[in-house]
Amino acid sequence: MTNFVYIATSLDGYIADSEGRVEWLDSVPVPEGDDFGFSDFMAKIDAVVMGRVTFETLIGFGVGWHYGVPGLILSSTMTTPPSDFSDHVTFACGKPQEIVDLAKGKGWSNLYVDGGATVQGFLRDDLIISEIPVLLGDGVRLFGALDEHLDFELVGTEVLVDQIVKKHYRRKKL
Repeated sequence: MTNFVYIATSLDGYIADSEGRVEWLDSVPVPEGDDFGFSDFMAKIDAVVMGRVTFETLIGFGVGWHYGVPGLILSSTMTTPPSDFSDHVTFACGKPQEIVDLAKGKGWSNLYVDGGATVQGFLRDDLIISEIPVLLGDGVRLFGALDEHLDFELVGTEVLVDQIVKKHYRRKKL
């Protein structure tokens, strides 16, 4: 089982502004038809695991479930998806290892993990972080306090549209 994080941050490490908004992501032009390699990334993913807050943000975009693979939404309060998501997502709650075991039981081996708190709990494998050249000064940090140091190695970097630095890290195995 491999957990992949594929997320964008501001230069100062935020994934949302102080009001939880992500419109700042649009500060960098995206060439038509360019998804920065996200389609290639998703081709190897079996399911998306995301937290409730991220899911509610996605609902607010009004684009529906656009991932092409099933979704597992982590929530202890939300149990029923909106009707346009009901064929695509299920809900679960538990510790990261319990969620991984649930995913394995469904035959999934590559998970795309999304959402701040959810990402923090699944820092086991690969991190792909695209750094957008904007400073927010405050907001929702990608990483918070950790119980221990986690060591990663740099797999590679790529510069996209002459502005975004996409960094791929892999967790060092002990």
